[in-house]
Amino acid sequence: MSLADDTTEDHGDHGGHHLPAVEDWPRGFGEASWWPFITAVGAAGIYVAAALFVLGRAEDPLVGPMVGPAATVASIVLFLAGLYGWLYHAFVVNFWERGTDHHSAHTLRLAMICFLGSEVATFGAGFVYYFFIRAGAWPPENLPHLLGSLIVINTAILVLSSFTLHFGHVALRKGNRSRFLQWMAVTLTLGIVFIGGQVYEYYEFIVNEGFTLTEGAFGSAFYGLTGLHGLHVSLGAVLLGIVFVRALKGQYSAERHTSVSTASMYWHFVDVVWIFLVVVLYVGAEIGA
Repeated sequence: MSLADDTTEDHGDHGGHHLPAVEDWPRGFGEASWWPFITAVGAAGIYVAAALFVLGRAEDPLVGPMVGPAATVASIVLFLAGLYGWLYHAFVVNFWERGTDHHSAHTLRLAMICFLGSEVATFGAGFVYYFFIRAGAWPPENLPHLLGSLIVINTAILVLSSFTLHFGHVALRKGNRSRFLQWMAVTLTLGIVFIGGQVYEYYEFIVNEGFTLTEGAFGSAFYGLTGLHGLHVSLGAVLLGIVFVRALKGQYSAERHTSVSTASMYWHFVDVVWIFLVVVLYVGAEIGA
């Protein structure tokens, strides 16, 4: 997964071979980078922290009530630090002015496809967990009204963002850079609005409805799946933001747009996953209630 593809010059003497970890830590590992590993540990820590939070709120808690929140903060800091290092050192520093040849562009797209394959498995595990819940007693207690106007509007916004991104990509491939920039700006704005809508939805459920992560198995499934998706949308917004800034700097053309292609693949993926979430989690819960 990378955002490299703008110019034909190679500013590093690496024999035409990209070194994404040249300025990375620790040194001496060639192309190996610890930043993806650090990011993965931070992301995994968020789920461990959620489990600690639940265990700390039980009638006979196994851990202290502040262990979960503290682990959550630490995991988020670690995740954001790893994400920053990964994006900056791998996607910005070494690739900002360096292009990719045809073979490298094909490799990057294949890498994105493999990455999305792992994401399908990740979300699939979450859906399997939810289906096991639905096989038991239903509906669960304290189930709030999930399918409201907010979720309908938010879904329409995310679906629309996929269309605007597609229109922008098509405009770029036709050589219309100004139209490409306009559509990218609209797409990025829609993505940010969607994230804001999901945050507001959480606020409504938690503060006004009293529906929290600790509300049984369904609460953990709901916040686990929607939170995981929200995290992916946030990462997608970061990727689109990098693409947009690079486009403002004059990069990308009808011939060179690998970054736009890979970022588009990721964004369309999170869009499709959200549609499945709405159908299974929101609509499915309302039908069975």
